[in-house]
Amino acid sequence: MNLGIDIIRPAIVAIDCHRGHLDPSVATMPAAPDTAARLVAANKAFFDAARPLGVPVIHLVTTYRDVEEIRANPFWRTRAEDPNATRKNVLRHNLAGSPGCTIMPGLHETGDMIVDTKKRYDCFQGTDLDMTLRTHGINTLLITGINTNSCVLATACAANVRDYAVIVIEDCVDTMDTPEHHTAALLCLRTAFGHVMSSADALKLVGSKS
Repeated sequence: MNLGIDIIRPAIVAIDCHRGHLDPSVATMPAAPDTAARLVAANKAFFDAARPLGVPVIHLVTTYRDVEEIRANPFWRTRAEDPNATRKNVLRHNLAGSPGCTIMPGLHETGDMIVDTKKRYDCFQGTDLDMTLRTHGINTLLITGINTNSCVLATACAANVRDYAVIVIEDCVDTMDTPEHHTAALLCLRTAFGHVMSSADALKLVGSKS
């Protein structure tokens, strides 16, 4: 596959694979239990296969100091006021010290990097993700996690405009919203912002370059 770059230097950017979305026992904005279980298993398999190929794993974890950091977003305030919104619990989502801020068991290994200052859908906004990628010579992002139609979409767009090659790993992303939201987000991504491929195909691609 032609990614438009001469040498692929990849890293996995795992977005919000934490208990706040993926552990039904504590999640404040939970994915459906079957979706969460499938997503954790798929991400674990992908990470475990990628690390021996020399692909670093960078975990992005949403963490807020207090409610004011959340309420500063006007639209999020409206979600908190709508009892039917999937994001109605946004004002108590992943507050610092809560169990939701913990990466799901089995996904983090020694040697992985963690960026835990994410506060908005775009993982670059207000974090040191860009510096982490640049200083480690990364030019290709293998994006996984949740939600396809918010954080994955926003981060892929932000990576694109920063001139990274973007690959969204289709079987390693999903959403707490509907399948239609997931499908629509992937359509937008592959049309204008990056490639969408399976974990198996991504591993073949990076393995051939290692």
